[in-house]
Amino acid sequence: MFSGLSKLIKNILPKQLFYRGLLIVALPIIILQITITVVFLDSLWIKTSKGMTRSLVSEIKTFIDAYENDETDKDFVIILFKNHLNFNIKYEKNKLLPPKLNERWYSPVDRSLRRELKSKNLDYWFDTTSYKQLIDLKIEYRDGFFQFFIPRERLTITSVRLFALWITLPALLMISIAIIFLKNQTRPIIKLAKASERFGRGEEIEKFRPSGALEIRKAGFEFDRMRKRIQRHLNQRSEMLSGISHDLRTPLTRMKLQLSFIKDNEISKKLSSDIDEMEKMLGEYLQFARSGAKDKTETFDLVILLKEIVKKYNNKNIIFESNKKIYFDGRKNLIERCINNLINNSEKYGKKIIIKVETFKSNIIIFIEDDGPGIDEKEFENVFKPFYKIDKGRTEVKSSVGLGLSIASDIIRSHGGEISLGKSTLGGLKVKIFLPF
Repeated sequence: MFSGLSKLIKNILPKQLFYRGLLIVALPIIILQITITVVFLDSLWIKTSKGMTRSLVSEIKTFIDAYENDETDKDFVIILFKNHLNFNIKYEKNKLLPPKLNERWYSPVDRSLRRELKSKNLDYWFDTTSYKQLIDLKIEYRDGFFQFFIPRERLTITSVRLFALWITLPALLMISIAIIFLKNQTRPIIKLAKASERFGRGEEIEKFRPSGALEIRKAGFEFDRMRKRIQRHLNQRSEMLSGISHDLRTPLTRMKLQLSFIKDNEISKKLSSDIDEMEKMLGEYLQFARSGAKDKTETFDLVILLKEIVKKYNNKNIIFESNKKIYFDGRKNLIERCINNLINNSEKYGKKIIIKVETFKSNIIIFIEDDGPGIDEKEFENVFKPFYKIDKGRTEVKSSVGLGLSIASDIIRSHGGEISLGKSTLGGLKVKIFLPF
């Protein structure tokens, strides 16, 4: 029960820190204002209005009793009530009360007046809406009725609007000040989150300056130190592999030169093939090490890029299906390398390749399908691991190192996307790429 209630509250509460902070500040203010308003309406406005209405009806009853007295001067009584109680009174002889208007049950003034008139056993008719400053009240008397025009202020206090204004303006002012302060407090957190997101995508962060409260600045400084350590580690890895590659290429070049002195062509051909394979492997190692790249993010048309890549292959069996413009913010060279790796992989094992690109909600989806032997579903996750090879169908090419899909996966994930494998409609492998739009 409690876990379900807790889950419901979590779903209702806002997800962003700014709105949660605003709720913490604004909710007590709103509750306080509602409490004050209820107390005011109950203890001051409603009770005061009831007392004023009771007093008014008693005065009307007094007037009727005085008017009934045969010894009383009728005109004098009317003038007396007009001068001292501000009643405009008129006696309509031989007339009936008009039909009753629809009861305004939601009006405290109407409810209170109706209740007090009934308590005095008076037959009445009143209208509180036709006149802005007056209330038209008719009381049945003998063969006619008295018509009273009573100032509205005799029934209700006029300070309600002023009270509402004074209670609303400070609350709005306090909430506005809270919004400004919360914006200033959450801005450094948003800045840190954006810097983390950019760094996670492999983008270069120029200069990050932590700001805000002490705890936020500390988190910012620690993030900056971590970023620099990771960057230094990546640079060292790239430099090390680059150095190894360079050092190994020198003896390989000497071995190639020495092959020319071997008279046995068959042995020379086999050794030359092995050396070429080693050079290709070194190239793939280096490409994997540099897959983080320092390319800058730019906005480009992804469809045009894919068309240019397909065009370079000059292969009629590679079909590209899309004509609309799709703009994407990313590192163009890395995306090109990723697509090239995937097409090369499909071209090795299949004859027909279909490339499609679509947009769905906030994602760009790229499909690359081939008619090759495909991959067993159990190996879908493993093939993205560096240097992983499958001893079946798709790995019969001798020079494969097992880095093509790993490099492609790293590039896509560095752009905040996802890559997955599936069964193609052509019978081979389908590669599905999701990129944030």
